[in-house]
Amino acid sequence: MICCKRVHDPVEVSDGQRVLVDRLWPRNKRKEDLHGQWLREAAPSDELRKAFHAGLLDYPGFTQRYRQELAAHPEHWYPLLDLASNGELTLLYAGKDTEHNNARVLADWLENELERRGPGSSPVCYAP
Repeated sequence: MICCKRVHDPVEVSDGQRVLVDRLWPRNKRKEDLHGQWLREAAPSDELRKAFHAGLLDYPGFTQRYRQELAAHPEHWYPLLDLASNGELTLLYAGKDTEHNNARVLADWLENELERRGPGSSPVCYAP
Protein backbone atom coordinates (compact mmCIF):
# COMPACT_ATOMS: atom_id res chain seq x y z
CA MET A 1 0.00 0.00 0.00
CA ILE A 2 1.17 3.52 -0.78
CA CYS A 3 0.19 6.19 1.75
CA CYS A 4 0.84 9.90 1.96
CA LYS A 5 1.30 11.87 5.14
CA ARG A 6 2.90 15.01 6.49
CA VAL A 7 6.49 14.62 7.59
CA HIS A 8 5.58 16.29 10.90
CA ASP A 9 2.92 13.68 11.74
CA PRO A 10 3.92 11.02 14.27
CA VAL A 11 5.81 7.98 13.04
CA GLU A 12 3.70 4.83 13.11
CA VAL A 13 4.67 1.18 12.70
CA SER A 14 2.11 0.93 9.89
CA ASP A 15 4.08 3.51 7.86
CA GLY A 16 6.43 0.83 6.60
CA GLN A 17 9.13 2.39 4.44
CA ARG A 18 9.05 6.17 4.86
CA VAL A 19 10.36 8.37 2.04
CA LEU A 20 10.43 12.16 2.01
CA VAL A 21 9.62 13.27 -1.55
CA ASP A 22 10.12 17.03 -1.25
CA ARG A 23 12.86 18.97 -3.02
CA LEU A 24 13.70 20.98 0.13
CA TRP A 25 14.32 19.71 3.64
CA PRO A 26 11.32 20.54 5.88
CA ARG A 27 11.66 23.29 8.45
CA ASN A 28 11.92 22.27 12.10
CA LYS A 29 12.61 18.63 11.24
CA ARG A 30 15.85 17.01 12.32
CA LYS A 31 17.26 14.44 9.94
CA GLU A 32 17.47 11.79 12.64
CA ASP A 33 13.73 12.23 13.29
CA LEU A 34 12.74 11.33 9.73
CA HIS A 35 12.88 7.56 10.35
CA GLY A 36 13.23 7.01 6.64
CA GLN A 37 15.01 8.22 3.56
CA TRP A 38 14.95 11.34 1.43
CA LEU A 39 14.47 10.97 -2.32
CA ARG A 40 14.59 14.59 -3.46
CA GLU A 41 14.95 13.60 -7.13
CA ALA A 42 11.37 12.30 -7.09
CA ALA A 43 10.08 15.77 -6.17
CA PRO A 44 8.92 18.33 -8.73
CA SER A 45 11.61 20.51 -10.27
CA ASP A 46 12.46 23.78 -8.53
CA GLU A 47 10.81 25.71 -11.36
CA LEU A 48 7.55 23.75 -11.06
CA ARG A 49 7.55 23.83 -7.26
CA LYS A 50 8.06 27.60 -7.19
CA ALA A 51 5.38 28.24 -9.82
CA PHE A 52 2.82 26.19 -7.87
CA HIS A 53 3.60 27.79 -4.52
CA ALA A 54 3.51 31.28 -6.07
CA GLY A 55 0.02 30.58 -7.42
CA LEU A 56 1.11 30.73 -11.06
CA LEU A 57 -0.28 27.21 -11.56
CA ASP A 58 -3.48 25.71 -10.21
CA TYR A 59 -3.44 22.16 -8.88
CA PRO A 60 -4.60 20.51 -12.14
CA GLY A 61 -1.89 22.42 -14.04
CA PHE A 62 0.69 21.45 -11.45
CA THR A 63 -0.41 17.82 -11.62
CA GLN A 64 -0.15 17.75 -15.41
CA ARG A 65 3.33 19.29 -15.47
CA TYR A 66 4.59 17.09 -12.63
CA ARG A 67 3.33 13.97 -14.40
CA GLN A 68 5.24 15.11 -17.49
CA GLU A 69 8.39 15.43 -15.39
CA LEU A 70 7.82 11.96 -13.93
CA ALA A 71 7.35 10.48 -17.40
CA ALA A 72 10.58 12.09 -18.59
CA HIS A 73 12.65 10.82 -15.63
CA PRO A 74 11.66 7.33 -14.51
CA GLU A 75 15.06 6.92 -12.87
CA HIS A 76 13.94 9.45 -10.25
CA TRP A 77 10.91 7.49 -9.03
CA TYR A 78 11.61 3.92 -10.09
CA PRO A 79 13.22 2.96 -6.73
CA LEU A 80 9.89 3.73 -5.09
CA LEU A 81 8.18 1.01 -7.13
CA ASP A 82 10.35 -1.66 -5.54
CA LEU A 83 9.59 -0.32 -2.06
CA ALA A 84 5.86 -0.27 -2.80
CA SER A 85 5.99 -3.79 -4.26
CA ASN A 86 7.62 -5.16 -1.12
CA GLY A 87 5.28 -3.74 1.52
CA GLU A 88 3.97 -0.54 3.01
CA LEU A 89 5.31 2.71 1.55
CA THR A 90 4.58 6.14 3.03
CA LEU A 91 5.41 9.19 0.94
CA LEU A 92 6.18 12.14 3.19
CA TYR A 93 5.66 15.80 2.35
CA ALA A 94 6.05 19.00 4.36
CA GLY A 95 3.21 21.12 2.97
CA LYS A 96 0.17 21.88 5.08
CA ASP A 97 -2.30 21.16 2.28
CA THR A 98 -3.15 17.49 2.67
CA GLU A 99 -5.25 17.39 -0.50
CA HIS A 100 -3.09 19.23 -3.05
CA ASN A 101 0.55 18.23 -2.89
CA ASN A 102 3.24 16.46 -4.86
CA ALA A 103 3.12 13.30 -2.72
CA ARG A 104 -0.47 12.62 -3.80
CA VAL A 105 0.40 13.09 -7.46
CA LEU A 106 3.41 10.79 -7.05
CA ALA A 107 1.37 8.16 -5.17
CA ASP A 108 -1.21 8.07 -7.97
CA TRP A 109 1.57 7.87 -10.55
CA LEU A 110 3.21 4.96 -8.73
CA GLU A 111 -0.10 3.15 -8.33
CA ASN A 112 -0.72 3.42 -12.07
CA GLU A 113 2.74 2.02 -12.73
CA LEU A 114 2.16 -0.86 -10.30
CA GLU A 115 -1.12 -1.68 -12.01
CA ARG A 116 0.68 -1.78 -15.36
CA ARG A 117 3.12 -4.27 -13.83
CA GLY A 118 0.28 -6.62 -12.99
CA PRO A 119 -0.73 -8.65 -9.94
CA GLY A 120 0.62 -7.78 -6.54
CA SER A 121 0.23 -4.04 -6.93
CA SER A 122 -0.49 -2.04 -3.82
CA PRO A 123 -3.49 0.27 -3.27
CA VAL A 124 -2.99 3.94 -2.41
CA CYS A 125 -4.17 5.49 0.86
CA TYR A 126 -4.08 9.07 2.06
CA ALA A 127 -3.57 9.87 5.71
CA PRO A 128 -5.70 12.74 7.01
